[in-house]
Amino acid sequence: MPDSPQIAYGMTLDDWIEWMEERDQPKFRAKQVVEWLFEKRVSSFDEMTNLSRDLRDQLIGEFTIGLLPTVRLTGSQDTTRKFLFQLHDSRLIETVKIPANANFDGERSGRLTLCVSSQVGCAYDCKFCASGLAGFTRNLSAGEIVSQVMTAEHETGDKVRNIVFMGMGEPLANLTNLTRALTILNADWGMNLGARHMTVSTSGLAPQIEKLATIPMQIRLAISLHGATDGVRERIMPVNKKYSINRLFEALEVWFRHKKQMITFEYILIEGVNDSVEQAAILAKRVKSLHAKVNLIPYNTVEGLPWKRPDIPAQDAFLRVLSNANITATIRREKGHDIDAACGQLRLQEDEGLERPASSAQG
Repeated sequence: MPDSPQIAYGMTLDDWIEWMEERDQPKFRAKQVVEWLFEKRVSSFDEMTNLSRDLRDQLIGEFTIGLLPTVRLTGSQDTTRKFLFQLHDSRLIETVKIPANANFDGERSGRLTLCVSSQVGCAYDCKFCASGLAGFTRNLSAGEIVSQVMTAEHETGDKVRNIVFMGMGEPLANLTNLTRALTILNADWGMNLGARHMTVSTSGLAPQIEKLATIPMQIRLAISLHGATDGVRERIMPVNKKYSINRLFEALEVWFRHKKQMITFEYILIEGVNDSVEQAAILAKRVKSLHAKVNLIPYNTVEGLPWKRPDIPAQDAFLRVLSNANITATIRREKGHDIDAACGQLRLQEDEGLERPASSAQG
């Protein structure tokens, strides 16, 4: 695999200050660099015209800005758009732009949401998901995470207002790089995105949820639950064998005590697996204890997987049980079904056509 380049987008202001001081440059140069990157949005170090030629040459020698090549783009300007980005080692990741007329909960907002990946592939093998079909390759660096947001804005000319870590990979399995990226995205010298406009989704890594709860940013949390009992959840989510539903909810109580904010449960409805009214009733009892909300998502068909989405009456029956229990719940009639917007599908389609290096066993 090629040596990983230093990505400028992955450096914090403190990192830049340290880098400048090591080269006998004044600290204010660090502020100039981040202004060029995140405010003026330059695509090359040569554009940083208030830096000396020698300093720009040093930056060129050690860093890449971080804008990602787009291998494929599906969708149209006014609908869900899916980017397939290529990394320095030829690996592929997916990033999805969700239209500004709706947020990720299906409510009207007028704010553009970007669904971001945190890993190349995924090791958690959720049985309904395309991300893990080609296996896990590696974690994304903080720079590669931030690069997705910067590149999407560069490509579309649209300002991202909300970010959801619901793309390829398990964000909390890449906790160090995730928190670094969140810092850069949130910082006033960085992308200046409000913490409450960033949502981290996890399949249920309980200890990492508890660690994330202590980070002093009011980011939001979404849980990929997809089953209200251990028996049902273990059938489709192997992570449940390590962290049971009871253990997961213990961690969520810790999160709630620290953050004092509503948790979102993502629940993909799969015909004959988890869509019964009995599951809905158990789900309602569990969710009520946390004053959480539920997003119901009819299964998005993935080639090579056996699952089907329930029909509309079954979807509505499940929702009705939650609503009757006074649970805040919606059915997301998802955007992007026609462009293979389920995580990992576009990557799988493209992967076979590109010459790939051997997979790394390490994150």
